[in-house]
Amino acid sequence: MNTMNRMAQKKNKLTTAAFLLLSALTVTFSVHADVLLIDRVEAKAGVDVPRKSATMNQVRSQYGDPMNEHAAVGEPPITRWDYNDFIVYFEHQHVITTVLKKSNPNEIGPGSINSSGG
Repeated sequence: MNTMNRMAQKKNKLTTAAFLLLSALTVTFSVHADVLLIDRVEAKAGVDVPRKSATMNQVRSQYGDPMNEHAAVGEPPITRWDYNDFIVYFEHQHVITTVLKKSNPNEIGPGSINSSGG
């Protein structure tokens, strides 16, 4: 019976250690993601990107044709245009937001939409 109690205690300690390690890793990744988001927001302030409420025609006129145009999805219809450095989201015909693909050229993170070579 003593051996069973010791084994149960060891199992509890291992479970607790695994939980603490997983928790620490989760916090680390969350903090890293927050920093990247902050970097992107700050970088966007210094980059020429389409402004909120600009029309599709205005965006195309100022920035040229996008690399990819995705069909509208949902209601209200949301359309996405992919440019080299940013993505523009439209509701109907107007910009609702623009997202930078990278906050700086050295950023390590998710690849761009065409990172698989396409």
